[in-house]
Amino acid sequence: MRTRHGTVAITGAAGRIGSAVRAGLRDEVTRLVLIDRVELTAQSPTEDVRRLDLRDADAVADALQGVDAVIHLGGIPDEAPLPDLLDANVLGTHNVLEGARRQGLRRVVLASSNRLGGFYPVAQTVTPDLPARPDGLYGVSKVAMEALGRLYADKFDLSVVCLRIGSYEDTPTERRHLSTWLSPRDCLGYARAALTAPDVHFTTAYAVSANTGRFWDIAAGAELGYVPVDDAEAFASSLPAAGDSTGSELQGGAYTGKDYTLRHI
Repeated sequence: MRTRHGTVAITGAAGRIGSAVRAGLRDEVTRLVLIDRVELTAQSPTEDVRRLDLRDADAVADALQGVDAVIHLGGIPDEAPLPDLLDANVLGTHNVLEGARRQGLRRVVLASSNRLGGFYPVAQTVTPDLPARPDGLYGVSKVAMEALGRLYADKFDLSVVCLRIGSYEDTPTERRHLSTWLSPRDCLGYARAALTAPDVHFTTAYAVSANTGRFWDIAAGAELGYVPVDDAEAFASSLPAAGDSTGSELQGGAYTGKDYTLRHI
């Protein structure tokens, strides 16, 4: 058994990444607080299930009582109308950070996204300190999430890690994933590192596998204590040929297309 992480909360625990992190951490914690809007069932004595809406600030703060660290994965995971994204992703993040401040958590891990830099060209290696170039309204909501994290670190001395998550899939399913894939094994590795890295005030790291053709610099992840091991290149021969060339010179690919956002305006 690995070193225990104390009491850890996961928001969005019913989602794909939330479910994987839940399973990976279940035997490594003293207690696991699972937060989601949908019904969940505890699967071990260490699990404590809380059904709530992240827009309810008091409910969030109550769920974080006695928690040491939170991995915030809840929210809308793709392009949507801006009011919905502000409500779920920005207000929800604020409530998690405020709840963490009120309850004295030692660490907050925020699930940011590679989509806040989708307009960088594919030929450029992007580091976390470069300006945001979101490929849509969803990316904008993640810029706001990171800004809130920085504010709470600087103003209230919360320890905050932002993980810019790549394309999370069991295996790559499209050509873009040769650069952006995040494997389940590497995702869990980044989550563990974000929970346990010492002496963090505020930091941002790209959570992406060790893809030969990756767009993003992974040095910040290594500084947290995790170096990815999987490479999408191993699946290259099984991927479909490149199709629509829309946005093919941009890291966001098809997400940078006008219609991808206009249908939500």
